[in-house]
Amino acid sequence: MRKVRVLVVDDSTVIRRLLTDALSSDPAVEVAATAPNGRIALAKIPQINPDVITLDMEMPEMDGITTLVELRKLYPKLPVIMFSTLTQRGAEATLDALAKGANDYVTKPANVGSVTAALQNVRNELVPKIKAFCPWSAAPMAPLVTKQNEPGSRAVKSVALRNARIDCIAIGVSTGGPSALQTVLTKLPGNLPVPVVIVQHMPPIFTKHLADRLHQLSELDVFEGMRGDALSPGGVWIAPGDHHMIVRRDGPKVRIDTHQQPPENSCRPAVDVLFRSVAEVYGEHTLGVVLTGMGQDGARGAEVMRDAGGRIIAQDEKSSVVWGMPGAVVGAGLADKVVPLDQIAFELIRETDVGRINRSREMVKA
Repeated sequence: MRKVRVLVVDDSTVIRRLLTDALSSDPAVEVAATAPNGRIALAKIPQINPDVITLDMEMPEMDGITTLVELRKLYPKLPVIMFSTLTQRGAEATLDALAKGANDYVTKPANVGSVTAALQNVRNELVPKIKAFCPWSAAPMAPLVTKQNEPGSRAVKSVALRNARIDCIAIGVSTGGPSALQTVLTKLPGNLPVPVVIVQHMPPIFTKHLADRLHQLSELDVFEGMRGDALSPGGVWIAPGDHHMIVRRDGPKVRIDTHQQPPENSCRPAVDVLFRSVAEVYGEHTLGVVLTGMGQDGARGAEVMRDAGGRIIAQDEKSSVVWGMPGAVVGAGLADKVVPLDQIAFELIRETDVGRINRSREMVKA
């Protein structure tokens, strides 16, 4: 099996060396070349034919965003991972890059204490993402075993075809998430009759900028979740970076809560944590949605939702940047529907209307 060929683009000699050492330590990855700016990188691409590019944001002659725009004209499918700083400016630039066609990003190691720690940080963050974009290089992930697909057990039939109204939409997403969320949320009406709660795997600062950006682009009110926020129809709450987000019943209201208990699935915030709490509060009136992302976060939570009588929609493989999270849900037999990204908003509108329409008809007949 051939190695994944990576082109490292960064104006810092130190960072280029750090990335080269970190990536080369994995037997499935090799650094095919490095470049100190975007102009040189663009010239090297046809020479070395890389499988993945890591691209710094701030460089002389041609910065990361400009390079990305030019690169996408020539190589629309070549995976690009942005190398970003964990700052307000870095968050804004990263979201710009994702909107312009970057596949994903990693944050530069900061305050890690040593070169060894920095190397490990890069290996932990960057190598799995590189392999996710080149699935032929990685060992296949073991299928998730749930009650739905255990040998000898019969999958529990969900209530997808019943008329129970939906009172809350919960969405889990990771790699490719900002663009996927923009596609979905901008197609939803401002008078959506239910609240939406979201876990997007992102660090602090980034989640606030994502919420602000989606608020500007959509008809919905989009917020970064804060402890005590009361959920209301037409509102969207995104889990804050480095905090799990849950919902709690508070008399007639449902409120957001956050905490920093240990990561689940190596994630904080984790989709499973949010999904479990939504299932506990809303029961059969829950609609879970699992969009593009690495790993299996969300599958266990989706199982809890299904056990409570809720419904699950998963994004299909073709429209996913990485079909890890939705693929795990589908493979475990938990998805009521598998839908292309551009049709998910339609499904959410339909699902949140159906129960209410039928309930109104029953009240009229009574």
